[in-house]
Amino acid sequence: MIAAYLGFAFAYVFGHGAALLSRSGVVDLPGWLPIGLLAGGLAVGTALAMNVSLRIQRSVSPEQRRAEKLVGTAWVTGFVALGLAITGLSTVFDQPELQTVLWPAGSTIVVGLIYIAEGAVRRNGLHYNLGTWLALVAAASLFVPAPGLFGVLAVLGGGAYLVAAFLEPRRLASADR
Repeated sequence: MIAAYLGFAFAYVFGHGAALLSRSGVVDLPGWLPIGLLAGGLAVGTALAMNVSLRIQRSVSPEQRRAEKLVGTAWVTGFVALGLAITGLSTVFDQPELQTVLWPAGSTIVVGLIYIAEGAVRRNGLHYNLGTWLALVAAASLFVPAPGLFGVLAVLGGGAYLVAAFLEPRRLASADR
């Protein structure tokens, strides 16, 4: 899971960090670069996390495997619901620019809530606490006007993933005892 946490940290720090720098006018970056860095880090982190999840599913009871699969399907449900909510809000209020802040913050809230569920199902306090932190930080970031929201997600979201990567070996060592 360490590599997955690092992939997500990369996505947050460099993807949201590049969005902050670009949107604040500090650096003139091509429009595709922030989303490319974010998407690349998320793709790597997701692939690595799915690998861990599949490995876990092979070594657990059928009952636990079912719980793992149900939590896994929550990713699809969460992001479909988020997409509908963001599209609905930006359409009803005729403010397409809302998507600029709602997608990064909303996605992080969904990720955080699913991490909380995964942490509970796997009895993984680190994952549970990471999810709690991400959900709260993302919700609070909506109080910060753009482009500052991207800075909050880069520093506090990316930093949380780095802390999780640092703490994961300790968690694994204590789980083996």
